[in-house]
Amino acid sequence: MMKNVQDTTTLYNGVKMPWLGFGVFKVKDGEEVVEAVKTAIQAGYRSIDTAKAYNNETGVAQGIRESGVAREDLFITTKVWNSDQGYESTLAAFEASMERLELEYLDLYLIHWPVKGKYKDTWRALEKLHREGRIRAIGVSNFQIHHLEDLMTDATIKPAVNQVELHPLLIQSELRDYCSKHQIQIEAWSPLGQGNLLEHPLLNEIAAKYGKSPAQVILRWDLQNGIVTIPKSVTPQRIRENADLYDFELTADEVEQINGLNENKRFGSDPDNFNF
Repeated sequence: MMKNVQDTTTLYNGVKMPWLGFGVFKVKDGEEVVEAVKTAIQAGYRSIDTAKAYNNETGVAQGIRESGVAREDLFITTKVWNSDQGYESTLAAFEASMERLELEYLDLYLIHWPVKGKYKDTWRALEKLHREGRIRAIGVSNFQIHHLEDLMTDATIKPAVNQVELHPLLIQSELRDYCSKHQIQIEAWSPLGQGNLLEHPLLNEIAAKYGKSPAQVILRWDLQNGIVTIPKSVTPQRIRENADLYDFELTADEVEQINGLNENKRFGSDPDNFNF
């Protein structure tokens, strides 16, 4: 059983990545994201997940700086946006993100979406940056099995992580099995289904049994399924609560019951039908 918020999984290349991270999607740049990041780090989170498209890398940098925690104790992820994809443009986008984040190196850089005709050139740029030691691990986001298979026909380094929409209404079993077989760590964005799952009767029933919130039950389900998860909140109490997952464990039957909620329902965009 995982013991605390700083427990890590080891990616196939030996890099250690926290199981629980803090996401900042839709968190406003400036004071809101600065305070949220500081609160998360003070609550014990060591992994922060942002993206160029979130327009808050500058605030994330300030939050990290003001947290007082050493850079080497943190795991920072950002992503290359669709309009920046391509070989040279990805290299330029990376430098711009690093400047905003005030970092010398990045822990994880992801291709945000599988932009057709561009993601292979984007991946070559990520491989170059990885070989140069600028990025400790490289990966993808929102890639389906066919995207991964296509990417890996030409890749010299395989993705270490695939970050996808994943929650009890979209459990992504086939994709998870494929990634597990290829030693690609699955990571859940929108693990709470953008708040749409918090009133679910089953989750509330299990939560009541353990004296936990439905959100804590979902995040515990992620961890017990070997899924890296990055809940987002701007409320200090909720940020702390989402990290308080280590004093209870779901039974195998409860994990199966939650698995049974699957409806293949997305609250975000479909990677195969997205206006890139």
